[in-house]
Amino acid sequence: MLLHHDLVLPNGLPLVIVPQPSVHRAVAALFLRTGSRFETSKTNGLSHFLEHMVFRGTKDLPSAHAQALAFERLGGTLYAATYVDHGVMSISVPPRNFEQVISLLGEVTTDPRFSDLEIERGIVREEILEDLDDDGRIIDADNLARALMYQDHPLGYTITGGLDTLALFDASMLRTHHARHYTTSNAVLCLSGNLDPDRVIKAAERAFATMPKGSRIGAVPPPNGQKKPRFSFIENQSSQTELRVAFRAVSEKDKLEPSVEMLLRVLDDGMSTRLYERICDRLGLCYDVSGMFEAYEDDGVVDIAAGAAHERATVVLKEIYALVHELASHGPTPEELDKAKNRHLWSVEAMLDDAEAVASFYGLAAFASIARTPMARHEELASVTIADVRDAAQRVFRPERMSTVAVGLLSRAEEGRMERAVKGFGG
Repeated sequence: MLLHHDLVLPNGLPLVIVPQPSVHRAVAALFLRTGSRFETSKTNGLSHFLEHMVFRGTKDLPSAHAQALAFERLGGTLYAATYVDHGVMSISVPPRNFEQVISLLGEVTTDPRFSDLEIERGIVREEILEDLDDDGRIIDADNLARALMYQDHPLGYTITGGLDTLALFDASMLRTHHARHYTTSNAVLCLSGNLDPDRVIKAAERAFATMPKGSRIGAVPPPNGQKKPRFSFIENQSSQTELRVAFRAVSEKDKLEPSVEMLLRVLDDGMSTRLYERICDRLGLCYDVSGMFEAYEDDGVVDIAAGAAHERATVVLKEIYALVHELASHGPTPEELDKAKNRHLWSVEAMLDDAEAVASFYGLAAFASIARTPMARHEELASVTIADVRDAAQRVFRPERMSTVAVGLLSRAEEGRMERAVKGFGG
């Protein structure tokens, strides 16, 4: 197994180093406490827009092209993403170029130029439009489900924000947001792969020396006054109706979190697991169906997604409900749970050959202060019992935790049948 080293640079930046001498790449990944949950209704989308603007050059790299070329000459392409509760910037290169790329990553994240703002605004506008219909309504089922679950809380905001807020963002707002979030108190740097620890520590010290300490950004926990299932139908001209069945789950440090993770793996971890086998293989109702568990510091979501012909949508929904009720009543079989544990162990072993996966795991683990090694995480999951999974299903799959969204074309009668199915959940 891998050995990792936890350090803190002189300016306060947490640094995790995970040497992998046998691989042929080296990865630098910077995790930041930013994202839509740290925004307001007036700043929603600013974290995502800032992520885009960081690609627009620095003092020494005066354009987006010059910046991209600098990274790509070293054998990698800078990757960045904004999520609900964090952002990441990462780069993978041949080991001989690693110190140079660490320097570039530090320059880009600490000294962005914020040039060509209107060009980038136009690009982000196109990204937002992908989730809207011709009338400007949100039709993305994932975004609609989060909004229905969390109402006006930031966990219900879209990551990209809306066209109205995007139009108001200016260089001053970007600099303020950058100064607040891109600080050592809100970041973790992870370096993995084929590297020399002593040399990369010095490289990181130089590259991020100007990053200020700042103060840790707080998060307001979401309220939960829900008493019964929620349902929303959005009419949209499409070939299928998109369904989302979302449940408020548990936080990343809840004692039940490993059991909920195993519950999700029993539901959806390959084509032989319950969701796909029942909905697709046995009944032939969908081309694909999937499940997801996302845990935050103070809440979590289990989400089931499916797309089906309009006339089949209510049948699919009822089958999903029946499936989760079965797990809450009986739990998984011993064979299902053993398979889920083995597949997780094999994914841990495969990580030995994947420097990017290692950087993601160790960086996020340090960022959230959860299980610090892949084997420690596996031990948490391996200790979960059938009764634990059943208890997790009973806690999560409850009417007062559920929100269901349908986006597509339903007749009035079909919409009524679907709404009655939602109201009858758990009855």
